[in-house]
Amino acid sequence: MREGRDAGECVIAVDVGGTGIKGALMDREMLLATVRRPTPRAAGPEAVVDVITETLRALAQQARDEGLKVRRVGVVVPGHVDEDLSNAVYSANIGWRDLPLANLLERRTALPVTLGHDVRAGGLAECVLGAARGARDVLFVAIGTGIAAAVISDGRPVRAGGHAGELGHVVVDPDGAACPCGGRGCLETVASAVAVKAAFAARTGRSVQGADEVAALVAQGDADAVAVWEHAVDALASALATASSLLGPELIVLGGGLAQVGDTLLKPVRDRLARRLTFQRRPAVVRAALGDMAGCLGAGLYAWQAVDCATRGSGAGAAAGAGETEFTMRGATAGSAGVGSR
Repeated sequence: MREGRDAGECVIAVDVGGTGIKGALMDREMLLATVRRPTPRAAGPEAVVDVITETLRALAQQARDEGLKVRRVGVVVPGHVDEDLSNAVYSANIGWRDLPLANLLERRTALPVTLGHDVRAGGLAECVLGAARGARDVLFVAIGTGIAAAVISDGRPVRAGGHAGELGHVVVDPDGAACPCGGRGCLETVASAVAVKAAFAARTGRSVQGADEVAALVAQGDADAVAVWEHAVDALASALATASSLLGPELIVLGGGLAQVGDTLLKPVRDRLARRLTFQRRPAVVRAALGDMAGCLGAGLYAWQAVDCATRGSGAGAAAGAGETEFTMRGATAGSAGVGSR
């Protein structure tokens, strides 16, 4: 039985992705329960909001069944998010635009909701619970279908009205492929998991299930896979060098699906980044520790931060600092989707 501060209380955390939705009940020490549902992206943004609502209601009911009081909800989503206004401004993956999502979910569930960005939430979780614990200047980079970053500077997240962290749209090849954003030669067109898979197929005429399969071929010495991989790694290292010059991180944490291949990605990125830096601060480059639950854990942290802010009388928004909320998860391990769940 949990005792002491916030005993009998919890928050609900939900991470909305392009393919899946993860939800959890969390107290300040552990995940109490987790749930996963597919994202009905093809059915349109209204259907996605419906599933988010259903997930919140189901978790709220589970909390009541276990005698827990839900203090707050944290929901994190992809795309451009304005945390200050609690608006989901735009998401190409989900399809919504200028959606007051927090307000909408509050009306549907009668629960207070804090809205955040999925990658910034993942970065927060890695700073508080994962690979970046103790660091104050951190760049967390999620590499998957797209590429985005969370910036922690002097221990505080940089949001810039939701515009900060668009590392995937740093131009690495001005004459390169067109990007869905409207630009050309963006990092995402070269180094995302989707781009690596497509580049290998275009070069060889051989289809693969994903970029992890290309990474496996790299480990086997496949010349075509090596060529595609080195092109992607060079682009990523170039963008990280630019970010290092601008932000001076002490630590770069690589997360997302592509980072799961480990040293096949980390070692060449470290080497190429080191060659590009001269007088700049030289960051350590490590793999994320929290796996695909980082965003959900970050959503829970946002919710607890908002509870603490309200308790201190400083408003209901998420706290600004990366480590200002008392939260220590027992047994948080890399890639563990059900850490502490029952």
